[in-house]
Amino acid sequence: MDDGRHGGVTRERAHRAWRSAERIKKLSDNLISIGRWGIGVDGVLAWVPIAGTAYSVGTGFLLLYEGVQAKAQPWTLTRMAAYMIANSAMSDVPLIGWLMDTLFRGQLMAANALQKDIEARFGAPEAPIEGVWRPLTPAVR
Repeated sequence: MDDGRHGGVTRERAHRAWRSAERIKKLSDNLISIGRWGIGVDGVLAWVPIAGTAYSVGTGFLLLYEGVQAKAQPWTLTRMAAYMIANSAMSDVPLIGWLMDTLFRGQLMAANALQKDIEARFGAPEAPIEGVWRPLTPAVR
């Protein structure tokens, strides 16, 4: 009997981590979409000394926490940490660093890495994600 566990993690817990990652990437890097690009709280706070770094470190911690709880592969956690360290480090450099931090979507990249890891083991969640804006798609006929 398959109870939905992989490595001691239930499918429900893994999908909760997937949804948390989705919320963080939307809020941080895709609150306002402009074509393929977007800007979110991280891009705006990058221009506010200390606040940008605090936000990046906080969201990085949350993403890594969710990754550990979902028992993501070590390589996934390493990549996530690298993206978040790069994102946070840029926030400390005036002007050029702030511009780079606005354009570098570290939370999105880290969240995508976690979501792909979870999907490989558990599949994508089937339930809609609450509190996240989704683009409307035309009905399939």
